[in-house]
Formats: sequence, structure tokens, C-alpha cells
Amino acid sequence: MAKHSNHQESVLPAMQPRSSARGLRIRRPSVWAFSTFVIALLVAMPVIVILAHVFFPSGDVWSHLASTVLGRYLSNTVVLSVSVALGTTLIGTACAWLVVMCRFPGKRIFEWALLLPLAVPTYVIAYAYTDFLQYAGPLQSMLREWFGWQGSGDYYFPEVRSLGGASLLITMVLYPYVYLLARASFMEQSVSALDVGRTLGLGPWRMFRRVALPLARPAVIGGVSLVLMETLNEFGAVQFFGVDTFTTGIYRTWFGLGEQVAAAQLAACLLVFVFIVVLLERASRGGKRYHASASYQPLPQYRLGSGSAALAFLACFLPILIGFIFPALILLEMAITTGDPLFGEQFLGFAFNSLMLAAGAALVAVLLAVLLSYSARLNGSPWIRSANRVAAMGYAIPGSVVAVGIMIPLAWLDQRLNLFLRDNYGFLVGLVFSGTAFVLIYAYTVRFLAVSFNTVEASLGKVTPSMDAAARTLGQTAGGALRRVHTPIMRGSLLAAGILVFVDVMKELPATIILRPFNFDTLAVRAYSLASDERLAESATSSLFIVAVGIIPVVILSLAMRNSRPGSRKRSQNG
Repeated sequence: MAKHSNHQESVLPAMQPRSSARGLRIRRPSVWAFSTFVIALLVAMPVIVILAHVFFPSGDVWSHLASTVLGRYLSNTVVLSVSVALGTTLIGTACAWLVVMCRFPGKRIFEWALLLPLAVPTYVIAYAYTDFLQYAGPLQSMLREWFGWQGSGDYYFPEVRSLGGASLLITMVLYPYVYLLARASFMEQSVSALDVGRTLGLGPWRMFRRVALPLARPAVIGGVSLVLMETLNEFGAVQFFGVDTFTTGIYRTWFGLGEQVAAAQLAACLLVFVFIVVLLERASRGGKRYHASASYQPLPQYRLGSGSAALAFLACFLPILIGFIFPALILLEMAITTGDPLFGEQFLGFAFNSLMLAAGAALVAVLLAVLLSYSARLNGSPWIRSANRVAAMGYAIPGSVVAVGIMIPLAWLDQRLNLFLRDNYGFLVGLVFSGTAFVLIYAYTVRFLAVSFNTVEASLGKVTPSMDAAARTLGQTAGGALRRVHTPIMRGSLLAAGILVFVDVMKELPATIILRPFNFDTLAVRAYSLASDERLAESATSSLFIVAVGIIPVVILSLAMRNSRPGSRKRSQNG
């Protein structure tokens, strides 16, 4: 007993913090934890800056905005968001149910083709349809020639450059967010629940409404939340259509009026909308939990009759036609017949700028995502998890808000640095922080870190903890285990995360417009500039290039979803 007692006394001090006359030894945070907190602070900085400027005096500018345009910003933003949310919910959910649960011609093609509109930025589809549907466009010109109409007074044609036109076209680009999550949810549902519905005499429609849709409700709401965040972030399409929203108001206040404080306060108003979307998404769950049994037999599929099959084919084909095929053909025709007059060396410069920024942001985002995920794996304390949530919140922040929140402190830092150098050394260094590509990569990383973090975190979670223990017993440090064990296993997911960020950066417009250095254009900025000057045909070259790059994540998503349901691979082989 004495030996046992002495052994306990020798072990316990090693397991507990030592206390001596020198004082209590405080455990210092590890490098991993410290890095996590720094990253969270850098991501949160734009929001902190924006919220701090709410209390700054803005003179008469804010009262002028409130009395003239603020009401229009508010009403247009609400109408646009509600319209797009309803449209994407209807199209995305219906198409997901049809391709998962029904048999009709073209079903196998529609499974992946319904994701193609994700490759088209909203501002690009706006340019394509405006060129085709405007008064001088080919459609109205052909109608006037056929019917002998002399002018617009002889007939009515809906105006595409309007709030309704913006709502429709944005819906056709963003519905894949809802389709993607709803389809995944339908594919994961248990056959048992559907069997119970059939034994109760439920037909396909009632089965969808009373069984499948309630089970898929969290996924549908999650997709709609992503749609709303993208809609609030929208700049290019609404600016081109002349629809005043908070995003366009921030840009005009910053560059047109030169009022940083008022622009930051408008950004704070836009943040309120984002917080409302997040709170509604959380509240919609209502504490409910959705579980399914582990019965993963192949899902039953309803064979549609000829009439129903034709309607299902049309319901799935029209979104692809409007959201991808038609605008892609319009852009291709314009690029071939007219195209960018600077196509050549200067155009390659625009492409190089875009590719360099996208590659740099993708590399930084993936590296930070690995650091955050691995830090949480090493130390799953509530503080680390909270810091990770903060670091991943950037996707919910509109690009214009990120840009304003970054530009204000970095511009102040540049100003103080130049004043110090002028007063002490007699020279200036210019805009070191706010006038270089550094500020763009910072903004892109803040905005899209969540995209890479979610992918990397999911991949790292699949690596069994026993591998960590095995690596440590072989003498590897935490960094060595990450480099030699985890990274090779996650190589595919890291590549996928990098590609997703790469493509998102290629399409990003609001932050690029506000933060880009002088005389530094990207493909997105080039397309926007030409379209703003009503040179739509010339903007087609840049737009088409962006669309071509955007197809990459669509292919990745399609491959990831194929055979994702347990047992589906066997069924496809047998079928």
C-alpha cells in the first residue's frame, strides 16, 4: 500500500498544474490555438469596423440619404430577396424531387445539368439577356420586321432592365443552391418512412408534401439561406439593371459622394439583413431534430405517364435553358461576331490578373482552412470552436461590406505610415496596404474562407484519430503528423476546396470593384466596365471566359453527388 500511495503522489503532480512559492504556472496557448484566434480576428475585423462606424457622425449625408434613397434601397432589397427566395425554393425543390423519385426521359442528364447555371455569374446573365431582349436587340427587331411595327409605341414588350427582370434572372442562376441541398436530402431519406407513407395510401404528390418535404425541410431552408446571402451580395446585375439596393448604394456613397462613414453605415444596414437571415434560419429549426433510420435500400421511383413525363421534362429543362444554355449561346455568338477589341496581349493581362488573384486567394484560403480544422482537432475547446465559427462567417458577409470594412482601416494605416515617413525621412511610399493586390487577396480570403473550411473540416473529420496517435508514437510532432499523414489523405478534398475558392474569386465583383488598385483590371471588372458603357457584345469575351472556368465546380459537385447514397453504386451497376 505504501508503494501504491507513493506512486500516486508521484503521478498526480505531473497531471495537475504545479503550484509553488513562485506562483501558479499558467498554461500558455499553443501556436495552433494562437493562430486560430488571429485568423478569427482578421476575418471579424471588417464587421467590427462597420459596426463601430454606426456611432460616427456623418454630417448631413446620412439625413440626405434617409430622405431620398434609403426607402428605395430598403424596399427593393426586400422585394428582390423575397422574390428570389420563393422562386429558387419552388424550382430547386421541385426539380430535386423529380430527378430523385421519378422516372422520365432525360432524368440522368438533368441530375447534373441542373447544376450548370452555377457556372454563370448573375451579372453575366444580365448582360446576355439585355443584349437579346432590349429594343435594339435581335428579338424585338425581328418582331418589328415580322409585324410591321414602327416603334415601341405600337406594341408592348416587358422591360428586362427592371426589378422584375433582375428577380427572374437571379433566380435562374441561384436555384441550384436549393436544388443541390434538397436533392442530397431526398437521396439520404430512409425507405422505411416512404414505405409507411405508401401503406397509408399516400400517392406521389401527397407523399412528397407530407413525408419527404418535411424531412428535407432543414436542407431546403439551408439552401434558401445561401440564396438570400448571395442576393444581398449581388451588385453587377442590379447595378446594370438600374435597381437601387443597399449594395449599389454603398458603392455610390463611397465613390460618388466620397463619404466613407455614410458608406459604412449603409453597410451596417445591409449587415442587419444578413443577421436576420441567419437568425431566421436558426429559428426555423425550432429545436427540432430530423433523423432517419439506417434503411438505405434503393429508393422507389415513380414511372410517369406520357403526359406527366413531358411536364417533368419541361420543368427540368426550362431552368437549364434559361439559366445556362441560352445565355451561353448568346455570349458565344457575341464573342465570335464582335468580341473584346483588346483581345490579345491586353486581354491576356486581364486574364492573368484574375488567375493570379484567384490562385493566390485559393492557396491562402486552403492553408488557413487546414490550420483552423487541425487546431480544432488538436484542441476541441469551446474557445477554439467559437473562433472557428467566427473565421467561417465571412461567406455570410456581402462583398461590398467586406470591402468597406477592410478599406477604412488599411487606408488609415497607409496614411499614418506615409505621414511618419514624410515627417522623419522626407519621402513617401504610397499605398502599401490599400493600393496593392494584397488587399484583394485579403478580402477574398475573408469572403470565401468558409467555402474551403467546410470542405477541409469534413475531410479531416473522416481521418480516424488512431492515425494521430500512431504518428505521435513514431515521434512525429503535430505539424509533422499533419504534413506526412493527414495532408496526403486529404489531397483530393484540398484540391476540391481550392478549386471552389478559385472559381468564386473569378466571379467576385463587388469587392473587386471597390478594392482593386489603380489601373488593375480583372476579367470581371473588364466585363462590368464594357457592359456599363453599353458595349455588351464586347463584354462577351470576358464573360464567356468566366463561365467556362465556372463549369469546373459544377463537374466536381456532380461527381461528388453521384453514387453518394449507400447502395446506389451497386444499383447503377446492376441497372
